[in-house]
Amino acid sequence: MATLGRLFRALDDSGVRYVVVGGMAMVLHGHARLTLDVDLVIDLAPEPARKAVAALTELGYSPRVPVAAEDFADAELRERWRLEKGMEVFSLWNPDDPMSVVDLFVHHPIGFDELWARSQPARLGEVTVRIASIADLIRLKKLAGRPKDLEDVHFLEQILGEAGDAE
Repeated sequence: MATLGRLFRALDDSGVRYVVVGGMAMVLHGHARLTLDVDLVIDLAPEPARKAVAALTELGYSPRVPVAAEDFADAELRERWRLEKGMEVFSLWNPDDPMSVVDLFVHHPIGFDELWARSQPARLGEVTVRIASIADLIRLKKLAGRPKDLEDVHFLEQILGEAGDAE
């Protein structure tokens, strides 16, 4: 938890807007699930993207692929990675803590301002993070379409149904 706290504090201190998606968002919405990485959708405008990568590299994170971390801020490069390499996320890991992995989406599967506006604050230890709404998380999981993601959709729909029953 200390590693996550430092991670989110560094992003917050840099002024980067981010939304937690993936397995960690599932957990924060109430579904117990093992997840080892932090999946984030961030504002991909050049300056926020640069600030996000700078905050992460300052914490010791480096790209898993052989590119300079600051290349992530270049929209044309990100699009080339996506089209030519099939890259959906830019994965960074911390060699001092190999289990600490952060995946940044290289494009916005849902418009960032929409995703941000519908996101919800969630407490994670001593920090508050923004997590994707359940409806947006379902949409992202369906877009990914992997068996694990489709299994997650089932649990998210249950949570959504239970929330509707409580109203």
